[in-house]
Amino acid sequence: MMMSSMAKPQLKDLPDRTRKPRESGITMVIERGLGVQALEDLLQVHGEYIDLIKLGFGTAYLTPEPILKEKIRLIQSATIEVFFGGTLWEAFFVREQMDDYLRWIDRLGLQTVEISDGSIALAHEEKCRWIERFARSYRVLSEVGYKDQRSLPTSAEWVERIQAELQAGAWKVVCEARESGTTGIFTREGTPRSDVVEAIVQACPVESVIWEAPQKHQQVWFLRRLGPNVNLGNIPLADVLSVEALRQGLRGDTFFAFFTPARQEWMP
Repeated sequence: MMMSSMAKPQLKDLPDRTRKPRESGITMVIERGLGVQALEDLLQVHGEYIDLIKLGFGTAYLTPEPILKEKIRLIQSATIEVFFGGTLWEAFFVREQMDDYLRWIDRLGLQTVEISDGSIALAHEEKCRWIERFARSYRVLSEVGYKDQRSLPTSAEWVERIQAELQAGAWKVVCEARESGTTGIFTREGTPRSDVVEAIVQACPVESVIWEAPQKHQQVWFLRRLGPNVNLGNIPLADVLSVEALRQGLRGDTFFAFFTPARQEWMP
């Protein structure tokens, strides 16, 4: 049978990738304030490979309401979940305006909420109570880890907090690294804290964890360690196709990570 000249040839032996709606293999991106047209163009090209879009830190609050509503509509129409960064939840929390926050996200039609304590001091038991409360009505992403290096949790503390937040009702727990990838599960130099990662992998369901990994070498590290369907977060919007290429072995860094050629001499 002749293949249509317009059809894309199918590469054999690509890694098995999960399909939307995904529980694993999630790509969560951070969006810092695109206009409507730029977002529409991006979704047209990248939307198939994006599962979650976080409107980073407090950018949603600073975006004019009509534009914010249109951005949310566009994202949701592309079968992508959209939510506000946990820093904005913290900003409403410390001002004791949680009812205002709830009314706002309900008016905007958001179904996913991120609860974090990266910028504030919040007893973990209280954080878990808030996760439990929100989980009754929303899909909750909770975030573990600090936004600076002031007091790094031990491996055991990471595991304990992740397990407790999942038990409280979090859908996924996000392991903090910031947009820079230089804190939380990484050192100041951006190197993975492998002792922390290994402790989490051994004690927690991997599909329930999203690893923030904004830098390419960090993405490659997690893909090689945990496979093409590892959950990755804080991916820059411009890097979505690059990350999917890494997942499918279509970039040099992972070219032979998930595929063995028929002839060994082809491998470097």
